[in-house]
Amino acid sequence: MQQLFIFALSLLTWIPAFLCRITTEGELSVMEGQPLTVPCHYEPQYASYVKYWCRGKMKEFCTSLARTDEPPSADSAKKKVSIFDDQVQLVFTVTMNDLKEGDSGWYMCGVEIGGVWHSDDVAFTNIKVIHGMSVSKSRLTGEEGSSLTVECHYSERYRESEKKWCRSGDWSSCLLIDSEGSYEDTSVAISDDRTRTFTVTLKKLQMRDTGWYWCSAGQQQMAVHVLVTPRPATTIISLSPAPVSVTSPPTRLQSVAYLPPPKPITKSWNSHSHILESLLVCASIMLLVGLAILVRKLWKQHKQDPLLRQVKMIKARHNEYSGDVGDLQNAAVVFLNRDSEEVHMY
Repeated sequence: MQQLFIFALSLLTWIPAFLCRITTEGELSVMEGQPLTVPCHYEPQYASYVKYWCRGKMKEFCTSLARTDEPPSADSAKKKVSIFDDQVQLVFTVTMNDLKEGDSGWYMCGVEIGGVWHSDDVAFTNIKVIHGMSVSKSRLTGEEGSSLTVECHYSERYRESEKKWCRSGDWSSCLLIDSEGSYEDTSVAISDDRTRTFTVTLKKLQMRDTGWYWCSAGQQQMAVHVLVTPRPATTIISLSPAPVSVTSPPTRLQSVAYLPPPKPITKSWNSHSHILESLLVCASIMLLVGLAILVRKLWKQHKQDPLLRQVKMIKARHNEYSGDVGDLQNAAVVFLNRDSEEVHMY
């Protein structure tokens, strides 16, 4: 019984883990000699936790390559592997430089939870270092309202393959080029020159366009980060001619207005979804605790001696009908035969 109660309580520590997760792409490819940046997205409750990057497909045998709690070195730009945690965008990124074919294999991005009853939240990705695809710049910055262009290079084997541009974490956002090698709408223009380069132009940038993207050729993908900076505040001075009058000046300064700075980027979350998740956690906790209390109560009742309950019942009935305790004629003698479990009264 005690083991069952402990087991029920131990399940409570795992309930929040079902609502927490870390995600990344399952497979990535990069051309030999080129750098690779991997974004790992996590939930808001993991913002202050330690993140890490290691090589291997099992936590116990994963070789640590970078951690966010390690102090940055002076030559971090020349390091083979570096890690950066963006707690505003809720993503930490890992950059691997000068990749060789021997660097191909399984890697893991994880959040260190710690504790006896908790396991780390991790996500795996398989990196293939081949002669496939690369980008000129993996990080691009553009001002709000302006445009910027991403150059995606691919090997000859992918010249006729499908080319597309996607936002990281949302494959439904992918934009594909047509048979003529182009795509265009009001915000994006894609052009494939069929000479191992296709370009993506982001037009009329908005603050919400900040984030990670993928340019893809066939099964090959490369990550690109786009940062949109706010447009500088502009002073608007309006001058209007004054009406013709002897007493009026020729011109008059009408107004000076300032454009407010744009609002900071915030990540919107579905409040209804979080309410349902909280209710699910509370209901699960109440159900488990109630079940443990009920089982414990039934176990105690089961352990009581049935013969003792029967004797107590007979004594209660005897005291009810016995008027004079000292009168031997009305006294009752109870003989208890434990072998036959029968009770005789005389």
